[in-house]
Amino acid sequence: MILPLVALLLFSFSTDTDKLSDQDRKKVVEHLNQTRDHMAKVLKGLSDAQLNFKPEEGAWSIADCVEHLTISENAFGGLIQKTVAAGPNPALKDSVKMNDEQLMGIILDRSNKVKTAEPFEPSGKFGNHDETLKAFMDKREEHISYMESTEDDLRNLYSSDLPFGTIDGVQLVLFMSGHTERHINQMEEVMAHKLFPSNVD
Repeated sequence: MILPLVALLLFSFSTDTDKLSDQDRKKVVEHLNQTRDHMAKVLKGLSDAQLNFKPEEGAWSIADCVEHLTISENAFGGLIQKTVAAGPNPALKDSVKMNDEQLMGIILDRSNKVKTAEPFEPSGKFGNHDETLKAFMDKREEHISYMESTEDDLRNLYSSDLPFGTIDGVQLVLFMSGHTERHINQMEEVMAHKLFPSNVD
């Protein structure tokens, strides 16, 4: 009688813990929604002149930032799929050196500017600005839907594909969302430039 009961309790404990926690789910979904909504708010009503204004030679315009984010959102989607497909790897747990807040501090710190790799450079691959923004929003909705419904144990799945070390699956999605906020901040810097076009035809 005792052994079956112990087995049942252990099974129940394992089933309850080997999935995404409600706290992590809420945290990530809220951040994904917040950065999506912030982006939509910043872009609302901008003219073509404003979208394509570059504060200096070689700098990105707001439209360039949007395309970079769309490329990145798709790339992160592939990285999330790769991380889930790899399955749990407990040996990597001690390789995670940052908590969520430290990770977000790195991605949001625009004093540390790094040139992006060529595949992430804007090149008009999605069409015009409206088509590019739609591609971003569609992919972001996929990510939100995934996080709302997944039972994947993302805290025990790991990625070592980013240059600063190993992170867990929850951190990977948060990093993606934080990357969006980083470039929204860049868009707002462009809008604050003294030569930024007025919204008057």
